[in-house]
Amino acid sequence: MIPLRIAVNTGLHFLKNRAPGQLVIQLTDQCNAHCPQCGMRVTEKFGRATIAADTAKRIIDSAAKKGIQAVSFTGGEPFLELELLLELIDYAGHAGIRFIRTGTNGFFFRYLGGVHFEDRIKKIADCLAKTQLRNLWISIDSADPALHESLRGLSGVIQGIEKALPIFHERGIYPSANMGINRAIGGGAVLSLKNDDTFQERNERAFYETSRNAFHAYYSFIINSGFSMVNACYPMCTGGSDPSLKSVYAADSAASLVNFIDREKGLIFKALMDTIPAFRGRIRIFSPMTSLYSLWNRYYNNVESSYPCRGGIDFFFIDAKEHSTYPCGYRGSEKLGKFWDLDMSKPFNAHCRKCDWECFKDPSELLGPLFHVFTSPIGYLQKIFKDPKVFQLWINDLLYYRACGFFNGRKPSDFSEMLKFRPKKKNLIKS
Repeated sequence: MIPLRIAVNTGLHFLKNRAPGQLVIQLTDQCNAHCPQCGMRVTEKFGRATIAADTAKRIIDSAAKKGIQAVSFTGGEPFLELELLLELIDYAGHAGIRFIRTGTNGFFFRYLGGVHFEDRIKKIADCLAKTQLRNLWISIDSADPALHESLRGLSGVIQGIEKALPIFHERGIYPSANMGINRAIGGGAVLSLKNDDTFQERNERAFYETSRNAFHAYYSFIINSGFSMVNACYPMCTGGSDPSLKSVYAADSAASLVNFIDREKGLIFKALMDTIPAFRGRIRIFSPMTSLYSLWNRYYNNVESSYPCRGGIDFFFIDAKEHSTYPCGYRGSEKLGKFWDLDMSKPFNAHCRKCDWECFKDPSELLGPLFHVFTSPIGYLQKIFKDPKVFQLWINDLLYYRACGFFNGRKPSDFSEMLKFRPKKKNLIKS
């Protein structure tokens, strides 16, 4: 159950046409991995930066005063600055931030036969356990360990993660696997739609089935590796999403690994949407079906059913180099100044649908119906009358999120609740 105080506070936000705030702080743009899908990989040549502790604390203090409830520390690779990361997580917790998150490429999990591996992992897990960190994600790009390690340039990392997860679990930390959707996600056949109009339907069916098999392989691999939670990063290639976007958060790339045409995206999101129900009773899957449904509609059916993003209204991104505020990591031409100077009391209308950054898109999609009901109840009834699946999926997402303890990474899975979401004979969404 949601505590009454949080429920009341959230309701007050909506009455003011605001959502519970979220802030993504880029701790550093330094990285030690070779990921081809990211512009911050170690081989990229540009001036690197790490945010100063005093600056970050000033931002956190301002966030707490402005009612921000969630802060994420991202990179680059945040764990390259472990002492600073721990200091800021602890500071944010004491400032009253309720939801504190961070992630890693997992470099410190590399298991190369060293005798001090377990001591090193215990030390890091103990340090994190002392803080109010709520969620830790570990990026994994493929169901094939060798392929993932080759893409990242981190040999031995999967074996190390599998050895480390029980140590983290013992300390009450349940990391989430971060699935970056890419053409090699399944570890087998590469996702590629043949450019052949003569056999378009056959090619699309083959691409869809390959994608679905890939997601099935990935979820199975993650479960067998010991994870209890998983989320998805949607493929980001900002130039392909909208030419007006200017990435300030370089976690995107034009690499073929993550560069999909719209038709491919539509089929991928449909495949993911149809795969998730089979695993919802086995592992906590954060990806909301409402988001996947709107993405499928957009890219495959050319129908816009999504809710606009709350980026620049309730959600914000702060870069490491200039510690400037942006509506998100990809609207880099819309600099909003320093966060402590930002006036969040001004009325804004959500309108942006330019990219698929899941950090802001997924919560915007989940919160969208609530704003719709508050601002235009008749309009919302018309929306669900036009497409009842929208309401059906949203309610199902909310019930599932509740069964998953709202993805609290400091608690284990409650399978007695999650198993209620085992798939029935028919999928919720038909092909």
